[in-house]
Amino acid sequence: MTFDVQALDEFVLVGSVVTLLAILAVRLSSRAGLPSLLVYLLMGAALGESGFGIGFEDAELAHALGFAALAVILAEGGLTSNWRELRPSMALGVSLATIGVAVSTALVAGFGHLVLGLPWELAVLLAAVLAPTDAAAVFSVLRVVPLPGRVRGALEAESGLNDAPTVVLVTLIASGAVGEHPPALVGAIIAGELALGVACGLAAGFGGAWVMRRAALPTAGLYPLAVLSLTFLGYGGATALHGSGFAAVYVAGLVLGSADLPHRAATRSFAEGVAWLAQIGLFVMLGLLLSPGRITLETVGLALAVVLVLTVVARPASVGLSALVRPMPWNELAFVSWAGLRGAVPVVLATIPLSEGVDGAERLFDLVFVVIVVDTLLTGPTLPWAARVLRVASRSEPRDLDVEAAPLERVAADLLQVTISPRSRLHGVEVGELRLPHGASVSLVIRGDQTLVPERRTALRAGDDLLVVTPRKQREATERRLREVSRGGRLAQWLGPEARGSRGR
Repeated sequence: MTFDVQALDEFVLVGSVVTLLAILAVRLSSRAGLPSLLVYLLMGAALGESGFGIGFEDAELAHALGFAALAVILAEGGLTSNWRELRPSMALGVSLATIGVAVSTALVAGFGHLVLGLPWELAVLLAAVLAPTDAAAVFSVLRVVPLPGRVRGALEAESGLNDAPTVVLVTLIASGAVGEHPPALVGAIIAGELALGVACGLAAGFGGAWVMRRAALPTAGLYPLAVLSLTFLGYGGATALHGSGFAAVYVAGLVLGSADLPHRAATRSFAEGVAWLAQIGLFVMLGLLLSPGRITLETVGLALAVVLVLTVVARPASVGLSALVRPMPWNELAFVSWAGLRGAVPVVLATIPLSEGVDGAERLFDLVFVVIVVDTLLTGPTLPWAARVLRVASRSEPRDLDVEAAPLERVAADLLQVTISPRSRLHGVEVGELRLPHGASVSLVIRGDQTLVPERRTALRAGDDLLVVTPRKQREATERRLREVSRGGRLAQWLGPEARGSRGR
């Protein structure tokens, strides 16, 4: 096929229409409580050979583009995560990404071979492909569910880290290298690549943060581009050294996202936009790769059986054993078990056997695709319900306060934009009752189409936007104080953190 200007014009037309439709589908999927990936996958299938007739059968290209998109999604996940929330749960997240993957792979592989009658190679590939949770699904769904920080942190850390070992495992199995080495050596290879990837990510993150704090770029728009490039520097460096690029890009993003850098809000917004574009392109492409005519009743039946075992047996067992390193209450562990969202990652991993020409790879791809659709329909819409039933929905951590920051470089200060939602207990609190740290002050209140220069007796209202100036050294304390009053009201100055938390619950 010759790619000329006319072909480019057609590509731009179709691509822009698909992208706009996908963006509109985000609102539809949010209302339905579904991860948007399901809508995108179905859009791709509708555009494929059984729908509008767009043919796409290049498994190697899908493999390469899928890995690139996953790197972007993981970079965004790291940049938009809060290290203070992740740190207490990082041990459990790492355990889920390693021990949990191993347990899930063993159980599903045994079921696939002994019960479903799949060949051992295909059964192990199926189990390994389905072991990881999906970062895009977790980041997009769980951040709108009010969860305690330790639960959300564990799930986000798991989804950010478990791609790395499973990619290595699936690649070794598909290439036949697993049969050539003892299990201990395979485990050592996976651990070594993961450790090297983390080291490269830390180097890119801390080194990049040091450079960015001292770089005086001519325009603010270059800062987000530079930060995202630094995360990919970690990815490229790790892969060049035969380490895990996925671990590197996530860790680099996590370090850079938690660092005190200029234009952090703009950087996060830019990363979110690029990640959404990567998700749309990835899921639509994977949908194009599917041939619905190959899916039979047998495939659907096998997929239902795999989903049942994965949800009821493999996931709870992997979470239970992983939690030995970081015990949690049973209801929180039950929610972590239910919230093992699969998404594009298993489908991308299924392209590895396709590109390697493994026997039965097409059957595996179709089976994984159906499993993901069924699992998404089962798990995604029920997460808010499960959080309420298991009593892990945390009113003490509501989405009641949005904070954005812009740097004021000449005075080493930040300008915070605070939006008061109807759920916030800042409503009715006077400015003087905020008791902000020394040097911080509310400089402007935006109410409707009016602006107010506040006095100490000015009462805040739901829907107000506040502009708060704070010295950079006091920024964390200022944000913490605003959130304390948002949760506890004016009594937050007398109540301790534990008392405020119990009041919120």
